[in-house]
Amino acid sequence: MIKKEPVKIKEVEASIRAGNFDEVILGYNEDEALNEAARCLQCKNPLCISGCPVGIDIKTFIYKITRKDYAGAYNTIREKNNFPSICGRVCPAEYQCRKACVLSKKGLPFASAQAINIHFLERFTGDYGMLHPSPSKAACSGPQIKKVAIVGSGPAGLCCAGELARAGIKVIVYEGLHKLGGVLRYGIPPFRLPRNILDYEIDSLKKMGVEFIPNFIVGRNKDVDELLKEGFSAVFLGLGAGIPSFLGIKGENLCNIYSANEFLTRVNLMSAYKFPKAHTPVNIGKSMVIIGGGNTAMDAARCALRLQKMNGMSPNTTILYRRSEVELPARRLEIEHAKEEGIKFKLLVKPQEFAGDEKGFVTKLRCLQCELGEPDNSGRRKPIEIPGSDFEVDCDTAVVAIGLNANEILTKVTPALKTDKYGDVIVEQESMETSIKNVFAGGDIVGGEGTVIEAMGMAKKAAKSIIEKLCNQR
Repeated sequence: MIKKEPVKIKEVEASIRAGNFDEVILGYNEDEALNEAARCLQCKNPLCISGCPVGIDIKTFIYKITRKDYAGAYNTIREKNNFPSICGRVCPAEYQCRKACVLSKKGLPFASAQAINIHFLERFTGDYGMLHPSPSKAACSGPQIKKVAIVGSGPAGLCCAGELARAGIKVIVYEGLHKLGGVLRYGIPPFRLPRNILDYEIDSLKKMGVEFIPNFIVGRNKDVDELLKEGFSAVFLGLGAGIPSFLGIKGENLCNIYSANEFLTRVNLMSAYKFPKAHTPVNIGKSMVIIGGGNTAMDAARCALRLQKMNGMSPNTTILYRRSEVELPARRLEIEHAKEEGIKFKLLVKPQEFAGDEKGFVTKLRCLQCELGEPDNSGRRKPIEIPGSDFEVDCDTAVVAIGLNANEILTKVTPALKTDKYGDVIVEQESMETSIKNVFAGGDIVGGEGTVIEAMGMAKKAAKSIIEKLCNQR
């Protein structure tokens, strides 16, 4: 018999949170976590584990919560995932572990919303571990006679670093930016992932002996061959996909049109929301338009609306998306939060042309209305333009959030490294090894733009291969 409804997570009221960058979701307290954990059926065959890209033993960690063994629950998660406090906040659990939960299966007398809130329990456990730290030890003893270079300090690079460090391998992480964290820092706003959480997880790697070198671009300062010649036994490429896609329409070069990458980097990495205390500004208009329907678009829109309020403007931020709400690829939770905070949605809309004033600043966006046709290669119904349905949207600032492409700074100077037509690095799927011996890759540079936990899943596979090659050969 199912125990109660899911324990609702507490959130800051929309009218308050939309005026600042503080964390929106407050997390479970102990009683709430115990009540939610008690709903778990402890299935003989826990399908939820198969829905986790890193294979966390979800059944066991939840059981340990019910026994108030929070340290045990934390250690169970850490066997597979070094960053529970991060993943508990940003993982799209509804498409992964919660989707596989037996309580979400059709045919049972409850809706999919009845699935265990695994991600919130993971967050509770991770935050407990932060408050009650224990020393991190390497898995194998002895001197670190092997060392591995990791390119990029995003989720893939950090995950691989943690796995290798626990195996007793010396790890040096090279990061092109001046701050660590990659997309976790420049792409995800503080109201979804507080910076103290990210900093704690990075510091835990430093305590394990991982060395970080910022302001170092592999492919410019040094190339892969030089790293291997310097004595690195292996290299892991976790440099992400940092080149923005654009619409390719007339007027897209007008002033006050940003890529989501630049906009979010200014806001999140460079703290433009604290300007002038922080030195990097960002232009905020009275009529902000965000083009796209993924998580990045939601992040950009929610940042834009907050900045409007913080600058004394009446919030007026609109998301334009060419399909219907059903096809929106963003997390349902982020869509709900965006709506609650006052963001408008114009759906079945396709941008056609930006218009500007005599000074070269954008003022309007001409669009066409669409209708949905048959499914395309993505499996979603294809948007079809309706002739003669032109209309204009007021727009003095626009953010284009339609995806990212592979960053080719490294691959262009590494001809032996094979890539596909999109510029993504080609790997052997089981080992994650590239066309260059002892060079591995994972994350967005391999699979294209994906989730944090998917990048970590690839990094774990690569780390396992590296460990088998190096650690077991001592």
